[in-house]
Amino acid sequence: MIEKAQFSNHLFHPKFWLLWFFAGLVRLTLLLPLDKQMKMGASIGRLIKKLISRRVKIAQRNLELCFPDMPAAEQAQLLDRNVEEIGKAIFDIANAWWWSDEKVQRHMTIKGQEHIDKTLSEGHGIVLFAVHCLPLEMGARIFGQFHPGVGVYRPHKNPAMEYMQVKGRLRSNKALVPKRDLRQMVRCLRKSDVIWYTADQDFGRSSATFVPFFAVPDAATITGASTLARLGKAKVLPFSVVRNADDKGYTIEILPPLEDFPSKDEVADTKRGNAIIEQIINKERAQYMWLHRRFKTRPDPDSPSVYK
Repeated sequence: MIEKAQFSNHLFHPKFWLLWFFAGLVRLTLLLPLDKQMKMGASIGRLIKKLISRRVKIAQRNLELCFPDMPAAEQAQLLDRNVEEIGKAIFDIANAWWWSDEKVQRHMTIKGQEHIDKTLSEGHGIVLFAVHCLPLEMGARIFGQFHPGVGVYRPHKNPAMEYMQVKGRLRSNKALVPKRDLRQMVRCLRKSDVIWYTADQDFGRSSATFVPFFAVPDAATITGASTLARLGKAKVLPFSVVRNADDKGYTIEILPPLEDFPSKDEVADTKRGNAIIEQIINKERAQYMWLHRRFKTRPDPDSPSVYK
């Protein structure tokens, strides 16, 4: 479990200078009002669209698969908005990592805090069931204003980026746990901690079952939420964050604990989890991370990729 970001003189090496320079430029934008940041972010998103053309095609394909009945023009409009939101997410991350608590509190709305308070008072750990929406970093920072939890994260290969990521995320969380360290997550839950957990990406065939996700009948989906809840004797509470429509603030919402979860049927639990994920995404579809190859793993390993 990581409780402190470790800085070393090695991070002064010239190979990291460009990253430090870019981080410095982004930090300068903290002086701007949030809506001005977001206008800049939307412009950046439109500029980088061609630079990430491969990923944009993946997002386009995901929208086609998930919403086959959506008119092509509407899909194209949603894709364009999503690309703009990707640019805005640069500033969401910067704000989550570097804003003061006072500034976070001026831009936040919290719904459902009472569900956290009640569940913890009853002695249960909490699995916050979230999705990979673009403002997720800010969602964690807002949540940390009233109850810092334990973040589940993927260590970054770049040491300088890893330092910034850990230092930034520890503004929101009291500790971080690598995403493969199930044993540590269970320990935290049994101590009545709050753990962030996402189950909306394709992590391969291992530990996954194939269940519906929007219009795709057989999306590879990990079953970790029910496993964590069972082993950690914890409650699962759906969590969402959206950037407000006026781009002037953020809203997080925590729903009550899921009843009868986990059940004795892991597949049924996973289907139920995906249905909750769909509801969260539908709050603001453009703010979801559609760039991920969500359907890269097929039930038949010999089936052609849906992304070709």
